[in-house]
Amino acid sequence: MSARQSLIAMLVLTACGDGAGPGPQPALIVFESDRDGGEFDIYVMGAAGGQVTNLTNHSGSDIRATWSPDGREIAFDSDRDASNTEIYVMNADGTGTVRLTNDAASDQRTAWSPDGRKITFETTRDGNFEVYVMNADGSGPTNLTSNAASDLRASWSPDGGTIAFDSDRDGSFEIYVMHADGSGPVRLTNDAANDVGPAWSPDGRKIAFTSDRDGNFEIYVMNADGTGAVRLTNNAALDATPAWSPDGRKIAFTSERDGNREIYIMNADGSMPTRLTTNAAADQSPQWRP
Repeated sequence: MSARQSLIAMLVLTACGDGAGPGPQPALIVFESDRDGGEFDIYVMGAAGGQVTNLTNHSGSDIRATWSPDGREIAFDSDRDASNTEIYVMNADGTGTVRLTNDAASDQRTAWSPDGRKITFETTRDGNFEVYVMNADGSGPTNLTSNAASDLRASWSPDGGTIAFDSDRDGSFEIYVMHADGSGPVRLTNDAANDVGPAWSPDGRKIAFTSDRDGNFEIYVMNADGTGAVRLTNNAALDATPAWSPDGRKIAFTSERDGNREIYIMNADGSMPTRLTTNAAADQSPQWRP
């Protein structure tokens, strides 16, 4: 085992616990960065920041990583084998990479079902962006949205019965929900601005999202039925890509408030924002390990 793999294994073991006794264990956050020059790669770090490790280290652009529900695998997008993006999966330590999609269109931005058996993604294989679902091994891709507009950024509810997504089918981008089979779409937000990137809270009661309804992109949270929207960040720079901690007490996000894109965490009510990464490159799109 290389020194790099040993370090990653130690991080994963620490996050899982070693069976020596009860008690809370540190969590991991995966994100994308171009800090090593050239293309973006997938990195992992502890949820308190600190040691950062490159998982992909590839000449292609590896972006938008998402954890499997058991924390053992990471799906991500890459153009390493083609001029368009395809979906790949690897072990949590960066080994064993497997390509799941192989299409002339762009396949990207994954989300795992809570049972780990399905993966949603967005694709242009029907001419415009639609939300698809496939088996976790890449088989059986099925179009869930089938709309002339762009349907993007799907997120599964914790019970697996509902999928949130954003769409510009009614003009500006808004947040919608549908049944896991694509039926019964319902619009949750109704604003002249753009509401994008829904993320379910672990208890299924809240949905965090990004909106420019107050002039620039900030992070908001609303009830799962679309009511009670509250602004969590208030900054002149971009705040985006909210991701809940497994216990629902924290939200990780991307911010440009310090001049370039860095990873931050804050309490679920928006208080105590804390910067985790400090790099001249772009660090963005965090996801907590389950």
